[in-house]
Amino acid sequence: MTSLEKQLAEFRDVKNVKGKGQLAVVLHITRLAIENGLPINPESLRTQKEGQVAGLGKGRIQAILNDYGITRTLAEEGGRTSRGSLGNAAEYAAFLNALHKKGDIDLPTIEKWWIVRVQDFFSSKPFVLKFDPSKSLRSIVSDLLAQAMKRQKDNPGTTYAGTVLQHLVGAKLDLILPEDKRVAHHGVSAADASTARAGDFMLEDVAIHVTTAPGEALLRKCKANIEAGIRPVIVTIAESRAGIESIAKAFDIEGRIDVIEAEQFIATNILEWSHFAEQSNRSEINRLISRYNEIVREIETDPSLLIEI
Repeated sequence: MTSLEKQLAEFRDVKNVKGKGQLAVVLHITRLAIENGLPINPESLRTQKEGQVAGLGKGRIQAILNDYGITRTLAEEGGRTSRGSLGNAAEYAAFLNALHKKGDIDLPTIEKWWIVRVQDFFSSKPFVLKFDPSKSLRSIVSDLLAQAMKRQKDNPGTTYAGTVLQHLVGAKLDLILPEDKRVAHHGVSAADASTARAGDFMLEDVAIHVTTAPGEALLRKCKANIEAGIRPVIVTIAESRAGIESIAKAFDIEGRIDVIEAEQFIATNILEWSHFAEQSNRSEINRLISRYNEIVREIETDPSLLIEI
């Protein structure tokens, strides 16, 4: 960590700059310094009529985030109406002025540092399952998985989508199996493709593989399952199903593996548990997500994998 990064981290911790409104303020003031130079006159930050931070708003913040390829909305008001925004802006301007006076200033680096903090903020938020009785259960599950795919795209190198899907499937299996036959759960770092396990979940002579991005390595594992007398089942997102069947032909195992669409795999059980009574769907979804969250707390270290309803 450089001296500048240490000073930024200290300012963040002392001033508790962690919420969306506070992050919006420091992004705005940093960009203001880049545009107009330093030092900043604190009086120039205040609007005359409204007593708010001049120039701060959703459009301003989203324009800054867009420069870094971030399309998610940080704050609907861009921090403009957050309590204490003026004070936060003045304190941060004073901090930048002090760095400038010492000559220890690199504004583009500072802005990038805060952008990483914004990405951390987005990543720390739990996923949200939006229960809308007017929508199909399949689409509700699909929306949840789409959130995980979006977060994964925003944070290259992560496996949010695959991890969420694996633990949803694990939660579903726990709820349909007797307690003495519950499956073993493994963290994201122990995917079956990199271990000696026959699949993500083993049930009698069935190996269940859970993935959002199937490839040849998975099909080789399925072929090994078959040769060992184990029936492979692949649970994946709808968009990947055709790709699996195409690769299976190349491995000469077409028609010997079951490929199940994840969204339907989960939604079907919710319908069955609720006995197809619409008023019971929410309680069954709650039960599924509750078990999912228990699994995440038990074996994962990232609380952002949790799901709120």
